[in-house]
Amino acid sequence: MKILKLLFIALAGLTAWGLLVGYLALNGAWMTPVAASGDAAAFYEWAVGQMESSNKGSSALVLLQDGEVVKEHFSGPQASVDEHTLFPMASFSKWIAALGVMSLAADGRIDLDAPVSEYLERWNLPASEFDNDKVTARRLLSHTAGLTDGLGFGEYGAEEVLPTIDEELRNPRASSGESVSVAVGVEPGSEFIYSGGGYLVLELLVEEVTGMNFEKYIQETILDPLGMQRSTYVGLARLENVSPSYGIDGAIGPSFQYASAAATGLSSTSHDLARLARAMLSPANGLPLQRASIESMREPYGFVMGAGIWGLGTMLYAPSPNGDYVFGHDGANDPAINTAVRLNPDNSDGIIALVSGHPSLASNISSEWVLWQTGMPDLLQVERAINSGIAPFLIGSLVLLLALFAWSLRWRSAGSRG
Repeated sequence: MKILKLLFIALAGLTAWGLLVGYLALNGAWMTPVAASGDAAAFYEWAVGQMESSNKGSSALVLLQDGEVVKEHFSGPQASVDEHTLFPMASFSKWIAALGVMSLAADGRIDLDAPVSEYLERWNLPASEFDNDKVTARRLLSHTAGLTDGLGFGEYGAEEVLPTIDEELRNPRASSGESVSVAVGVEPGSEFIYSGGGYLVLELLVEEVTGMNFEKYIQETILDPLGMQRSTYVGLARLENVSPSYGIDGAIGPSFQYASAAATGLSSTSHDLARLARAMLSPANGLPLQRASIESMREPYGFVMGAGIWGLGTMLYAPSPNGDYVFGHDGANDPAINTAVRLNPDNSDGIIALVSGHPSLASNISSEWVLWQTGMPDLLQVERAINSGIAPFLIGSLVLLLALFAWSLRWRSAGSRG
């Protein structure tokens, strides 16, 4: 009985210690920022070093403080890279598309909580075992509409003719090369499932409601008011001052285009993205959106294990000290395109990182920025955060087991004397 009691105590102690370690790990207790808090010069020096040492392609890096650009770095092996060089934005495009959808809601032209089918004529969701009327714009924006496509849009060559939106919805070209259907596969509203197809549906919604080409509507409603003059949905092969599509070996690959402008088709510059950042952090944002609408985009709607990770078109990277969220969006496409923007509403600081030639460098640097800003790991650093707790867990567990062993020896000694 004494042995069973000891085993129970050991198991309970290890479980409690494991839960505590996990909680502390997810709150960054064992992660060290790359620079001291508030030392922007040191963080910038580290980030530039990472750009220079890890990428054989082109890159742009911008740091903002109090909404203003304070540091910039550009690099590229062949062509000159500057603040006006266009980079493909990949999935970052979804944030811009979300602003367009929110503008329709602000004008009363759509209800974010109405069935999206009310606004669609050219295509509609295939019948499912679930109630498709629960698929709403709000849920599509936050990847909680129950769509299970997981797109990943595949590339189209610069010479190919892109399909129409409804053609792509019926037969999407997935980056995986597998057959994919844009359809409801789980109960709408029940869980977060990333869906590129959902943003293709939203692209169709914009065109159906406005009677305009999606790209033209976004240009006139979002990009032009913000002064994002170079941002475009035109294929980069036809434009000047663009970043080539570099592979990780530094070789230049072909220029691609994509069938969904809303999900992955935007190209932009660090200069334009700095203008977007200022607008997102300023009450006078220059958009047809009130401050309350902008702030609602970073309210959590998508949750994983109870943690809010997605708003309306924005990624919620980590809670900010004042109870808000560090927000923005990342993007990645083959062969090695990576973009990231993170903004801290507490102090109006931000980072913009654009990379062609490394599949995750922009996200890695920006995640370190979140840790440096808040002391918290962001949602893309969860694995690293958990791993940071392994050594403390093992050391603590050893100490606990040794303490129990010593206690059991004293217990036995006392019993033998008795």
